[in-house]
Amino acid sequence: MPDTARQDASATLMARYQRIRAFSEQFCDPLLTEDMGLQACADVSPPRWHLAHTTWFFETFLLKPHLADYRVFQPQFEYLFNSYYNGIGEQFARPQRHLLSRPTDKDVYAWRQQVDDAMVRLIEQQPGLTGLVTLGLNHEQQHQELLLTDLKYSLSFNPLAPTLGQPLAKADSPAPLSFQSFSGGLVEIGASGQGFAFDNETPRHRVWLEPFTLANRPVSNGEFLAFIEDGAYRRPELWLSDGWAWVQAQHSQRPLYWHEDLDRHFTLAGLQPLHAGQILAHVNYYEADAYARWAGKRLPTEQEWEHAAAAQPLQGHFVENGSYQPSQARDTAMAHLFGDVWEWTASAYLPYPGFQAAVGAVGEYNGKFMCNQMVLRGGSCASSREHLRASYRNFFYPHHRWQFSGIRLAGDPS
Repeated sequence: MPDTARQDASATLMARYQRIRAFSEQFCDPLLTEDMGLQACADVSPPRWHLAHTTWFFETFLLKPHLADYRVFQPQFEYLFNSYYNGIGEQFARPQRHLLSRPTDKDVYAWRQQVDDAMVRLIEQQPGLTGLVTLGLNHEQQHQELLLTDLKYSLSFNPLAPTLGQPLAKADSPAPLSFQSFSGGLVEIGASGQGFAFDNETPRHRVWLEPFTLANRPVSNGEFLAFIEDGAYRRPELWLSDGWAWVQAQHSQRPLYWHEDLDRHFTLAGLQPLHAGQILAHVNYYEADAYARWAGKRLPTEQEWEHAAAAQPLQGHFVENGSYQPSQARDTAMAHLFGDVWEWTASAYLPYPGFQAAVGAVGEYNGKFMCNQMVLRGGSCASSREHLRASYRNFFYPHHRWQFSGIRLAGDPS
């Protein structure tokens, strides 16, 4: 690459690095010191931890091995802020992250500044590391989403219902769902090779799809309310065996954050009216599957979802909108495929044919989680628009529902 082109590429990457790193800190601007350490359960992490862990990633995988004169900010941080990379070493117990009152916010921000300054030098000096830097930035965007969803969960236990986002205007019930038909056939699935993709999106491969139909939009609050009022949480015939066991064990009767009166729900804009036309969020795979069964439909496979989404523009309601909650359901064709809510699929999270994890500890990023989890597609109102694409595969355990996860129905031609 000519020197001028290399300099332009480095400047572009550096600007993106600085913008994404600043965006993480922007989320924390309205938070109090007390908010920064909140961790309401083992599945979520404190905001301070997210800021530190993403910094750990750049220090561990880029600066320490590739910048000769780099000095580690604090050696113990490698242990405190390693999430799950066994190839790096032991990790501080995840359920106890709320006990880390030290390092302070000030310490973490100072560490971030040191790492950011060093990354500027590294990006200038070593353009061959662009791929790894880009992975780190996409990793940071994942944690930006987790920071918001984790914080929402932790704040939901506060009777004061703290407010961070913007309330949603009244959303009236949309027109009934309509279904678009797809002919199926032999199609290609997976990352195209154009631009960044995570390893679990590769390799691109062919799959055979039978003809199917897909709903024009996700399920709304009002539609799910009808499911509740029909006694669906008390009807075992609608539930998978594990799902029914979850309902019984948790005494579940409604989505996460819905109040018992079924008239209000907790949002990052505080306690808000439950609008019938707002896109449903915070249901798990068991609830999504049961709703589909109740509606006489099914969940799409991830291959069906990607085939339908590949031809659609990447438009929707993302974190950049600043409201941090799903929008009103639109009645247009193939609406909300991207943004608003992650959509559960019927597909288990498994490797694609020919998948190979990267060599070394960075290879632990996705591959080792390909067991007992389900795939979600499309992104959410807490996802960055530039972070998403039709081939993106998210994954969670079937009982998880603290993410902005919702339902799009599929069916088979009659």
